[in-house]
Amino acid sequence: MSSYRTVVVGTDGSAPSLRAVARAAEVAGVCAARLVIVCAYYPSSAREVEHAQDQLGDEAFQVIGSAPAEDTLREAADIARAAGVATVDTFASVGAPVPVLLSAAQQESADLLVVGSRGLNTLKGRILGSVPSEVSRRADCDVLVVRTAK
Repeated sequence: MSSYRTVVVGTDGSAPSLRAVARAAEVAGVCAARLVIVCAYYPSSAREVEHAQDQLGDEAFQVIGSAPAEDTLREAADIARAAGVATVDTFASVGAPVPVLLSAAQQESADLLVVGSRGLNTLKGRILGSVPSEVSRRADCDVLVVRTAK
């Protein structure tokens, strides 16, 4: 494995994305690298959140916005610290996941960008594009796509 100094990982609070955080933490721990955990979101009103939860159920996290971003980042940072990562930074950023992750990787001079595999094998992902496939195509650093389906 290459010696990575800065690892960036994205999370949206879903169980699959937290599995990607755990894997990123493993890699960062082995390399004694700094881990940067990023959460992309769009702000939503209480009414929009309620409507999303009614319509989307378990998939609502994708559009709820980021009232929960700070909680999501806190949970992800706890996972990373439990895995032994010494330096963990977190930030939430308004925007779509792909541009936010790519920008974070560039701003943080990441050697590795970690994303979960969610959306890679779905019809929606093939038609609209998925975060892992877009990030893999556009990133200037190494990309690790973690198999997060269980």
